[in-house]
Amino acid sequence: MIEAVFLLWTPLTLAALGGLLHRVGGVVNIGLEGQMLAGALVGALVSGATQNWALGVSAAGAAGGVLGLLMSLVITRLNANEIIVGLGFTIVVSGLVGYLLRSVFDVTGTLRVTGLDPLPRWLGTDPLFWLAVMLIPAIWWALGNTVAGLRLRATGDGFDAAGGLGLPVNRIRDTAGVLAGLLAGVAGAHLVLGQVGLFNENMVAGRGFIALAAFYFGRARPLPTALACLLFAVFDAAQARLQTTGVPAQLVQTLPYVVVIAVLTVSAVRDSRGKAQRAG
Repeated sequence: MIEAVFLLWTPLTLAALGGLLHRVGGVVNIGLEGQMLAGALVGALVSGATQNWALGVSAAGAAGGVLGLLMSLVITRLNANEIIVGLGFTIVVSGLVGYLLRSVFDVTGTLRVTGLDPLPRWLGTDPLFWLAVMLIPAIWWALGNTVAGLRLRATGDGFDAAGGLGLPVNRIRDTAGVLAGLLAGVAGAHLVLGQVGLFNENMVAGRGFIALAAFYFGRARPLPTALACLLFAVFDAAQARLQTTGVPAQLVQTLPYVVVIAVLTVSAVRDSRGKAQRAG
């Protein structure tokens, strides 16, 4: 059970930490889902072509980073609504992936990549788990103790004020978008190379939106965000176990999403009370 929880926690945390960076910079990244899906497909194809998991993960991160940059440019340079842009990119990526599977690979839904090199096992887990663990203190420290981190926070806290001080606010947000996409792409690679060993067009299954809920609940702080991901992973692992007990699968599969709704509700109530106390 613990191993399953860590396995499920890893991609959620990687994506959520990327979204956290973008949120600190003042942009809500709704496109994590599409970036994860693109990373999963590219990671599978490159891993199979090279028979090297590290190259597969790197290519997945690059694919997510490119999507993150494109999405951010539309927001920062064209002043498009970040919610609409994120959802639009996710829909486009999903449709393009489905088209490629049917037209290029002549498969429907699931692609088995010959020669795919899975993630190795390190101390009972995999390298991307340890990457996620190390990123938690690294991001916390960087946001509070580096020039780049302080500029990112300044851009998110006061976009116009930061621009008035001469900070390249759009470029800062674009960089955060690239990092968010990169981590989401790596998270997608973990789904393929660290979990199932094949690609399916529905394999992300809302994890990008769960990651979004995690960094909202964690108030864009690395440790609370990672703990929120752990909570979601526990319930995700539990629903997998419950399916073997005779409970209707359709009911059990809603469990992680019910938890997401509950967590967001608690977060909203907490924020409302905080605003009321400050106003009083």
